[in-house]
Amino acid sequence: MRRPALLSTAALAIGALVLPAAPAAAVDEVSTEKLRDAVTVNGILGHARALQRIANENGGNRAAGTPGYDASARYVERTLLAAGYDVRLQEFEFPYFEVVGEPVLEVAGAPLATVAFDYSGSGDVTAPIAPVDVVEPTGTDNVSTSGCEASDFTGFPAGAVALLQRGTCPFADKVANAVAAEAAAVVIFNEGQAGRQDLSGGTLGSPAGVPVLGLSYADGAALVERAGEPVRVAAETIAEERTTTNVIADARGGDRSRTVVVGAHLDSVLDGPGINDNGSGTATILEIAEQMATLGGKDRQHVRFAFWGAEELGLLGATHYVDSLSDAELQDVYANLNFDMVGSPNYVPFVYDGDLSDTAEESSPAPPGSAQIERLLTDHLATRGGSVPTAFDGRSDYGPFIAAGIPAGGLFSGAEGVKTEEQAAAFGGTAGVAYDACYHAACDTIANLSTKSLSVLGDAAAHAVLTLARTRTGFYEDLSRTPKSAPQSAPEAADAA
Repeated sequence: MRRPALLSTAALAIGALVLPAAPAAAVDEVSTEKLRDAVTVNGILGHARALQRIANENGGNRAAGTPGYDASARYVERTLLAAGYDVRLQEFEFPYFEVVGEPVLEVAGAPLATVAFDYSGSGDVTAPIAPVDVVEPTGTDNVSTSGCEASDFTGFPAGAVALLQRGTCPFADKVANAVAAEAAAVVIFNEGQAGRQDLSGGTLGSPAGVPVLGLSYADGAALVERAGEPVRVAAETIAEERTTTNVIADARGGDRSRTVVVGAHLDSVLDGPGINDNGSGTATILEIAEQMATLGGKDRQHVRFAFWGAEELGLLGATHYVDSLSDAELQDVYANLNFDMVGSPNYVPFVYDGDLSDTAEESSPAPPGSAQIERLLTDHLATRGGSVPTAFDGRSDYGPFIAAGIPAGGLFSGAEGVKTEEQAAAFGGTAGVAYDACYHAACDTIANLSTKSLSVLGDAAAHAVLTLARTRTGFYEDLSRTPKSAPQSAPEAADAA
């Protein structure tokens, strides 16, 4: 799961609890009650149990490129074939990465708690530590640009260990600039504001030539004060090309020139079974697919369920899928719905901010239609206690879709961010505690799931899938085919999407 940026003020934290403001949706109402009744928490948990057993039998994880992932893909394939879907496995190669043993970060012989970044290089380096453009955290915004520009390394001593601060730009950019400045190793410490203080790693997307380790904010800030002192940085890693798969399942009906792609990533991290991240999204859309097939009915749009591989290594499966589409096939994709973590134990019902009304500075450009998907979800969740917008930043599998101009949206129940007092008052749970304290950890088991979160977000997911499958009006004014029984709505503003 790619980490989303969260809202920075108490007002925004509960802002979506009210009814949406100006109309943004051209999507007509669709009766989804039968499907929502059929999609149950028990059904979702049944699939989650199967994924848990697969992890138990395969070294404790379901990571891409491992036997646990392959078994997960076979389970999804069997389930969807039995439900009557046309299923194919889309293979692709990817750079597999694994840490062998424990990484080491020592100062004056004293070890610090650390973690290797995905695609860290191997090596054992002892060299002076050299901080690069670090800053004091302020408020809750991301303010650090440490290592984001080559000019940050002006005067950097070749052969030193670069000490960088998380923030603003991708980790890969920071590391690439450090390597270009001849750093022997890289240490990246957390940024320091609320939700960004603990020990933190991440992915570099492709193999780095030097060891790259993570630190907590407190340890990193202390290390800044020891600039010039020797530190030891050591990691042993495996980086090689492997093959994995996306599982793609097509319903039998609907207009294929208007295909709704419903996605969830199937892989876990190597450190745990990933039953919330993202067994919860996988299990939820599997349950929706099964119940849609059982109930039948006529879909106007074609529905395609997709289970992505190698998301945890940089959205690789979804990126491969979008890149593999021809121009004609790309035009046929009507929308993408993304469900990545929907069972967090200290959950908040987050909805991706498709109209950018609350998180514009943190979000990516939103293709037309994304605002309508957000409105579809927030309107429904208003009947279940409300929702909170979260940045539409492309950090999950919808990212490649919006980069290609495809409208997208979806749900998220929270990862390592910390629940606010306002959110706890609105949705229950515990303020000051992470939404999912087991995020990317061995404890992300089936015992980590919130059945209430699965109920609320599973219900909303089913509503959104069926509505987009059966809407008559579509997203856009010039394509509207308003049902005769419905009154003609007033035209939307030109920039409503």
